[in-house]
Formats: sequence, structure tokens, C-alpha cells
Amino acid sequence: MPQPGSATVRSRVRIPLTFPDGYRAEAETFTFHDLADGAEHLALALGTVPEGGTPLVRLHSECLTGDVFGSDRCDCGPQLRESVERISEAGGYLLYLRQEGRGIGLYNKLDAYALQDSGLDTYDANTALGLPEDGRDYTAAAQMLAALGATGIDLLSNNPDKAAQLAELGIVVRHRVPTGVHLSASNVRYLRAKVERTGHSIELSRLVG
Repeated sequence: MPQPGSATVRSRVRIPLTFPDGYRAEAETFTFHDLADGAEHLALALGTVPEGGTPLVRLHSECLTGDVFGSDRCDCGPQLRESVERISEAGGYLLYLRQEGRGIGLYNKLDAYALQDSGLDTYDANTALGLPEDGRDYTAAAQMLAALGATGIDLLSNNPDKAAQLAELGIVVRHRVPTGVHLSASNVRYLRAKVERTGHSIELSRLVG
């Protein structure tokens, strides 16, 4: 994979965060010039990286239904909440990437939900719509990390593809740190498909039902 061109920091602004359960964190939020895909991705700096330490980084793909409305069909909202706390404690960055529905967009994601209701898993539903199983490209994420000086990271993710893409793009992933298992009656098939289809590091023994 060719190395991405340079991006630069466009602006930075402090945003205090409060989650529905009352958890609070302070984020310094960065915007960027010259990202490869032209999308308005954000980086949130949380906590303080210890001297000589490695930042903990989460690449979080936007999920309106999970992050904003609290949908139980996925684990995105709980992962976002968990990530902010863990990164605040360790020091690092949360990259909020505008990649709704693994890159297929909000309307297509909802169309895929309808197909899942008829029995398809989350990946087959995408392909039935003529769309990629996972259309995400992390070139912009690598550009953002480079602009922030974070070219060696610990990656908070269950997804091996994120680590593999970042490594190909010149970001050294020292460790991949799994998130918790955020299980509900509505997302068990979704989580099981992640494990069985794309090798996510989620314990299958936890996915009962």
C-alpha cells in the first residue's frame, strides 16, 4: 500500500464530554487539512501520555444509530464510551471517522438491517446490496496520526484489519488491545459474525444465545 501524503492540523479546540451515565472527560479536538478522502474526521486527545510512553488509540467509525440513539443492534455506543474512559486513563487519541455502516453510509446500513431481519448476517446483507462487506480505508486515519506525531501506537480494537492497514500505511502498532464484550439480545448475531467472518478478537464463549 503506498504511503499517504501529508495532512496538517487545521484547528484544535477543547470540548468537555459528558456521557449519559454521568462519566465526564476533557477532550482537545483536532480538525485537519488535506485528508485523503476529503471527509471531516476528528481526533480527540484524551488524558496525558506518560513520558516515554505509547499513546493508546481507538479508530472509531461513526455510528449514528449506536453512538447517538443507543441502538442495541451493534456495540458501537458502548465501545465509544469505554474507549473515551480507557484512553483518558492511559493517554492517547480517539479518531472519530466518518465511516457510517463500515463505509456504506447510513441509508445503506438501514437497508442492510432490513436484510438482516430476513436472516442474512451483517456481511452478507452488504453484499446482497452490491456493496463491500467492509468498505473502510484507514489512509486518512494514518495521516491524522502522523500529523499528531503518533507514528507508534497501541491500538484499542478487536479488528485485525485496522492494525494491518495502519501498519501498511507506516504506523507502528506495538500492541492491539481488545475492547470489552458489549453483548445484548439484539447484537449477538452481529458480534458472532464479526468473530467468524473477520477474525475479531471477541470470546465466542461470551456470545451465548
